[in-house]
Amino acid sequence: MIPVALNLSGVVESPSVGSTPYRIDRDGRPYVPVGDGGVVLGVHLGDALREVDGDHVAPGATLSHPDPAASLGLTSYACIGNPVVVRDGAAAGARGWVLGKRGEHGRVLVTLPDEALSVLQPGDGIAVRAYGQGAVLPGAPPGVQLLNLDPGMLAALGIAVDGDQVHVPVRAVVPGRLAGNGVGRPAHQWDVDLAFAAGDPVLAVLRLGDLVAVTDLDVRHNIGYRRGWLTVGVVVHGDSPQPGHGPGVTPVLTGPASAVAAVADLSVPTPLTWTSLSDRSVVAGGASTAR
Repeated sequence: MIPVALNLSGVVESPSVGSTPYRIDRDGRPYVPVGDGGVVLGVHLGDALREVDGDHVAPGATLSHPDPAASLGLTSYACIGNPVVVRDGAAAGARGWVLGKRGEHGRVLVTLPDEALSVLQPGDGIAVRAYGQGAVLPGAPPGVQLLNLDPGMLAALGIAVDGDQVHVPVRAVVPGRLAGNGVGRPAHQWDVDLAFAAGDPVLAVLRLGDLVAVTDLDVRHNIGYRRGWLTVGVVVHGDSPQPGHGPGVTPVLTGPASAVAAVADLSVPTPLTWTSLSDRSVVAGGASTAR
């Protein structure tokens, strides 16, 4: 198959709030959210969620587009591992990678070097070389689908077909009843929040960039409950005090639970890192390995 890539344009967003700066936590207390959108400094892939004090905090910058339709197009086509380059402003020329998406009418998360993030400003333009949506995992059993993932990242994430199953090493396997914000939304444009209870032992060990499997969750189209299904995704933003919210997972693989062997291992290294993004497989033109 001929690999098809798209050049897309995004704009670094500025964090926005409503007529008051407050959100309400799960116990009814108001709080001021910090780190939700814009350019976030001091947080990196591999950081433990318990060490990130904020609301929906993602490492790097959040992109959108002033044209709502273009913003949704950006979110639909951008995939984890796609290369990005800053086109203007003080950080012009800096290169990085797509690390996930946030939904909310079209928002893409990108990671860049610290020195670029320190001078990046809301309104700066960033180009995305989008590739991967609709890719097929060679040899995958019936029903298993990839989404939101540059195929060049398969090896880095440890996703491999072995006989009649797809094997994926994950930090944890969690029940679908934790799925909160994002349910009912199109999985090619949104992440899904996992609404952990305070003190949950899994929440205590999760890191930004980890892989997590969610049982009984089908994300082939709109995110929803399906008994006997399994979805694997990348943790792309931190926890939230809001009810129904929590660590955000961008889905990358979904299929029947009998066809996906997600092996939980608390000691597994965080797979999505600056190094794994930089070392992903590439072909001419910047697009990833052909599907």
